[in-house]
Amino acid sequence: MPELPEVEAYRRLAEGALGRRVERAVLGDRRFVRGHSSPRRLTAALAGVSFVRARRHGKLLVLDTDGQDEGPHLGLRFGMTGRLLVDGRAAVERLIYSSEREVSAWDRFTVVFEDGGRMVVRDPRLLGGVELDPDESVLGPDALGVSAAELRRALEHSVVALKARLMDQHRLAGVGNLIADEVLWRASLAPHRRSGSLTPAEHRRLHRHLRQTLEELIRRGGSHLGDLMPERTLGGRCPRDGTELVRSTVGGRTSWWCPKHQH
Repeated sequence: MPELPEVEAYRRLAEGALGRRVERAVLGDRRFVRGHSSPRRLTAALAGVSFVRARRHGKLLVLDTDGQDEGPHLGLRFGMTGRLLVDGRAAVERLIYSSEREVSAWDRFTVVFEDGGRMVVRDPRLLGGVELDPDESVLGPDALGVSAAELRRALEHSVVALKARLMDQHRLAGVGNLIADEVLWRASLAPHRRSGSLTPAEHRRLHRHLRQTLEELIRRGGSHLGDLMPERTLGGRCPRDGTELVRSTVGGRTSWWCPKHQH
């Protein structure tokens, strides 16, 4: 958390920051700066520019500016606990692994606009980050728009567990732990299955459920609102067939799946 649905909500919220001149950028914690930029260079680069476009690549939010030479581009990553606020308004009210307390010390990065408004990244655990001109080439295709052929190329010829491959941001951008379990449950595929073992029919089924699940969770309002989520607990049962779910570790992450229909 947050996964693609949350960052898509942040992107839509960030559209409220477009066309507004930046007075200054403030770092609440210098450690929040990622990449090769220094805190001083980052804040200096944003002074006086306006954001002209808000776009998302997987779990990365990018705000393009009207600065010279088509830049700079501001990249925002939210880790497990980061939230975006624009003029005090949040697109996502609750993250299941984050605190609901409002603590000013958690405001790691703030953009102050000349009109007096603010855009804030609030991150209790300091797992996200802000970066100038992030390298988007290291990310795989966006999970919401990935084609069937692109998804097949990301998985084929691999002995890596299917869930781990889906969560590899270099192969496919945007899928986290909750969405991976939800998609695989809906597609009737076991998380520990070898990625390269899928049949053509299974590839098509996975691609269809990936797109449908992401669209549905965006509408619902978060990656924690899947059908499987309420049963991700000891004794939880498959919402489809009532079988007790198995808890296992796949790709270093806790995974819940149905041993009856996921193969």
